[in-house]
Amino acid sequence: MEVEAAKYIGAGLATMGMIGAGAGLGILFGNYLQAAIRNPAAAASQQPMLFLGMALTESMGIFALVVALLLRFV
Repeated sequence: MEVEAAKYIGAGLATMGMIGAGAGLGILFGNYLQAAIRNPAAAASQQPMLFLGMALTESMGIFALVVALLLRFV
């Protein structure tokens, strides 16, 4: 196997982490919406945790993208 082909395969596998980030964000916001509908008074107190979870989930997706780009171009 050529080195260039291995780089493409590795970059493709590394981008699968972005699938997990998308699914994680969907689950996160879906569960927050369900909780906010059930108890609207508690929704405001949970919003900072929602944004923290969003930032952590999105950072893992960005990390997967950076790894894929490093594998592809370095």
